[in-house]
Amino acid sequence: MLKAVAGAGVLALGIGLAGCAGDRTGAGSGDSQEAGGTIGVAMPTQQSERWIADGNNVKSQLEELGYQVDLQYANDDIPTQVSQIENMITTGAKALIIASIDGTTLTDVLQQAKDANIPVIAYDRLINGTENVDYYTTFDNYKVGVQQATSLLTGLGVLDASGKETGAAGPFNVELFAGSPDDNNATFFWKGAIDTLQPYLDKGTLVVPSGQTEFGQAAILRWLPETAQKRMENILTVIGGTKLNGVLSPYDGLSIGIISALTSGGYSASDLPVITGQDAEVGSIKSIIAGEQYSTIFKDTRELAKQAVTMVDDIRKGTEPEVNDTETYDNGEKVVPSYLLESTIVTKDNYKEILVDSGYYSESDLG
Repeated sequence: MLKAVAGAGVLALGIGLAGCAGDRTGAGSGDSQEAGGTIGVAMPTQQSERWIADGNNVKSQLEELGYQVDLQYANDDIPTQVSQIENMITTGAKALIIASIDGTTLTDVLQQAKDANIPVIAYDRLINGTENVDYYTTFDNYKVGVQQATSLLTGLGVLDASGKETGAAGPFNVELFAGSPDDNNATFFWKGAIDTLQPYLDKGTLVVPSGQTEFGQAAILRWLPETAQKRMENILTVIGGTKLNGVLSPYDGLSIGIISALTSGGYSASDLPVITGQDAEVGSIKSIIAGEQYSTIFKDTRELAKQAVTMVDDIRKGTEPEVNDTETYDNGEKVVPSYLLESTIVTKDNYKEILVDSGYYSESDLG
């Protein structure tokens, strides 16, 4: 099984790379090389505990450095997020940290930020179609997909704990789910997973009974659990009595919806297929402990927040932020200088070490 150090270290390659934010480095509404002021933080939704944690972490870490914070959640409504960002600009935000709902819909409002000389950090979701995004901080999203697929193969017994093939030939019946098509990360997760699974699909070790193997067929708009549940219910109708051995799910919220569909469709807790996930949400960790969901991918949002806050603080002080990737994230207008962090596969075997011992959760949180 792939394993990285909890707490999210930097990638080994390219650690010394640096990106350029152009003439907005150290700027914000006209006053350069000054810390302090209000930072606008735009988060997509409060419907996921992950984004609540992100917002709180960014806010608290900025406040520790002496900044004021305008934290807003748009509850997955694009016009609301645009309006919130516009308000941050007009009220004098010195920088913007934005986790977009739809990375293609902010072109006009970010031109307003550019005109006001306000730097923009894309947070975990790439903002597409505009030159007016200065930096991006996220996890290695392709690797997240690889980890999800690897954990699926490990759970099925195709790979052992060290990642070596066991010789198990199957065929194992699996269904594939993807994230929201308006989230740039979803395509990276999908590509990493499919690149990992494809050899086993090609030789028949894995079989997709529904035949739905394209991203567009598997994608779940807005990452909604109820949409994943409905799709899983439809798949069960299509495949009839075919027993599923595994489900590739890219997010814990989808996993919960998938499990609901499966249990309603006749599966018991003891014979559920191997189901993956992402974000190490409390409900899914409890499900993993109970033997329902098999795995999740832990992305330490404390470290992601720290990186975004460090970028803002560097810019405000006139220092060029550190990045470690200047090639991967092309938003259609520019390659956005990025800082990538690492993620970790979590299962019933290691959740205490990764999540509890690191202080991310307490035992009582998961009880």
